[in-house]
Amino acid sequence: MRRRRRASALASVALAALLAAPAGGVDAPAQQRGASEPTFASAVSLVRIAVVVRDAKGALVRGLAREDFTVQEDEKPQAIEAFQFEEVSTERAPAEESPAAPAPAAPILRAGPSRGGGPAPAAPAIDRSGQRLVVLLFDASAMEPEQLGRAVASAREYVNGRMSAADRVAVASIGTTGLEVGQDFTADRALLRQAIDRVAGTGQSGDDASVAADQSVDTTQTEGFSPDTSELDLFNIDRRLRAIEDLADALAPIQQKKSVIYYSNGTAGATVDNQVELRAAIDRSVKANLAVYPVDTRGLEAIVPGGEARQASAAGTDTFSGRALQRQFDQQATAQDALSSLASDTGGRPFFDSNDFGGVYERVLADSSAYYVLGYASSNPAQDGKFRRVRVRVKRPGLKVEHRSGYYAPRDFGHARQEDREHQLEDQLLSDLSPRDFPVWLQSAFFRVADNRYYVPLSIAVPGSALPFARKGDEDRASLDLIGVVNDEANRAVARLRDTVTVAAPGAADVKRKNVQYQTGFVLPPGRYRVRVVVRENQDGAFGSFEAQIVVPDLRSAALKLSSVVLGTQLQKGAGSDARNPLSRGGSTLLPSVTHVVSTRQTLYFYYEVYDPGRGPAGEPHLQTSVSFLRGKLRQYETPPVELTRLAEADRHAAVFQFSVPAGSLKPGFYVCQVNVIDDAAGTFAFPRLALLVR
Repeated sequence: MRRRRRASALASVALAALLAAPAGGVDAPAQQRGASEPTFASAVSLVRIAVVVRDAKGALVRGLAREDFTVQEDEKPQAIEAFQFEEVSTERAPAEESPAAPAPAAPILRAGPSRGGGPAPAAPAIDRSGQRLVVLLFDASAMEPEQLGRAVASAREYVNGRMSAADRVAVASIGTTGLEVGQDFTADRALLRQAIDRVAGTGQSGDDASVAADQSVDTTQTEGFSPDTSELDLFNIDRRLRAIEDLADALAPIQQKKSVIYYSNGTAGATVDNQVELRAAIDRSVKANLAVYPVDTRGLEAIVPGGEARQASAAGTDTFSGRALQRQFDQQATAQDALSSLASDTGGRPFFDSNDFGGVYERVLADSSAYYVLGYASSNPAQDGKFRRVRVRVKRPGLKVEHRSGYYAPRDFGHARQEDREHQLEDQLLSDLSPRDFPVWLQSAFFRVADNRYYVPLSIAVPGSALPFARKGDEDRASLDLIGVVNDEANRAVARLRDTVTVAAPGAADVKRKNVQYQTGFVLPPGRYRVRVVVRENQDGAFGSFEAQIVVPDLRSAALKLSSVVLGTQLQKGAGSDARNPLSRGGSTLLPSVTHVVSTRQTLYFYYEVYDPGRGPAGEPHLQTSVSFLRGKLRQYETPPVELTRLAEADRHAAVFQFSVPAGSLKPGFYVCQVNVIDDAAGTFAFPRLALLVR
């Protein structure tokens, strides 16, 4: 049965609003288009498939006609309604400066805010036949200076000496606000060098980020600045994937194949692995005929068993058993997983573990020199959002084809009967490509509540700007349906979520500047789980979703048994309806900060627990803890040490640490918070870290 509740105790509201991205793009002269009309201009939405045909020796095959191909979608034949062969010159451009640019055409790429929702409205088709369109995309906000330097040097080398005469190149970057365009498509080397130099010389610091802090719905003070939903993406990869989606939308009107060389440092440091966002980026790229070629700018990295010289040596026996080395390999592979999927599923190729980035340019040249573009109108009218597998064959024997495996169908968000809406919600939970009309963020933690059982609190956040409100009496109201499932490694459902929340406020304008945060939780044994959440607002039927992995560790083998460290900025009275939740204590509940972004006028609340601590000669525990705030290699602030000699939760064998730090003690900027926990009686210690931005 569904539960309907008003958003008060368990649905708090935090500051948030979308800010426009800086219009830093330069409307550079674009190349003139051919006089012919676009081949794919049509009132019918066509599925476009780029196909490379090779013979038995791997050589490209030219001269095929429409009649030589057959297309099947989910094993059903499709009529090829549009056909085009594209051959782009591979002749190297002259080494001298580019000639005078032709008359400018309408710009294709523009800087703007990241939508984070559905695809952009359809735009008129653009024909760029005979041109190789390449976007140099720099993840400037995530790369270290030396990594950005290697990427910029490689891009300069390509522009100066590797560009072909047919290449039209654009330069863009991913900043804290999303996609930022530095140069539209051009063959002018001087303009491209200027744009690349701007990427090398610009870097946004935490002091300049347009972000804000959490604030409760019943707070009477106003922070005095407009928040940005990008604050929720500062410490995960959603912002990067959303920028790729925006890029795909901008390039979708161009019917020819497009290539994006994506300079990144992997996803190292990302705290959230949102598979929904990754699949959405792949889907939008596939529909736009956009191939992504990720380049890991970390280059070839050696895995040092004892740790690098710039890092402290690892404690414990893991270094000698090999587990520490295996974890390093796992972390390196995990940091590249999302980029590998992005490349393979869009028709590109990843370039990892190499200090020579030149291979990516040769690959782009080879993949886009000669290919066929087939277009068909799907015979399946259902708008169910399901994956449709496409298979292209050539009737001539001895030839093989290369193309993408398929695409996701569009979704129908039209009005439905009440009984159909519940079914629609279940369908979206099971869909591979969940809807993303507005962003959803999720954060989890773990606390031991019984022998080998852990309470896992979940915080689900939705931007208030995404909610349409209707006036009812003296309040503005919006309604949200939430559905979720937690699956174990065998894909069995071990926990479910179904709730309806009503958000009410005297004025909708205030809520639209904030985030709606919903709290729930489950009791789980140790293991790896997948959590998937779908949220629907019930006025227009828009959806948002999130999917991530949850790891509940088995602390029985840990030297120091430490829970998650939860950081919050709000203590909400009367919010503790779940007695199992350790965050609910003394008649109030600590609401975790999903953003880790705070104002200097707020208070930081830390909560964590230690289980089964060592005992001294008198039979009492002796634990010490403090929090250090680091910027770079320097310690900017450290709390006085706190000592604990008794267990606050004797039935759970848990020592509880909860204390506050005025954020005003810190200067604005990015910090790494290191929580220092020392068990003097047992001689063990732990130093977990988390990221923080003080605004």
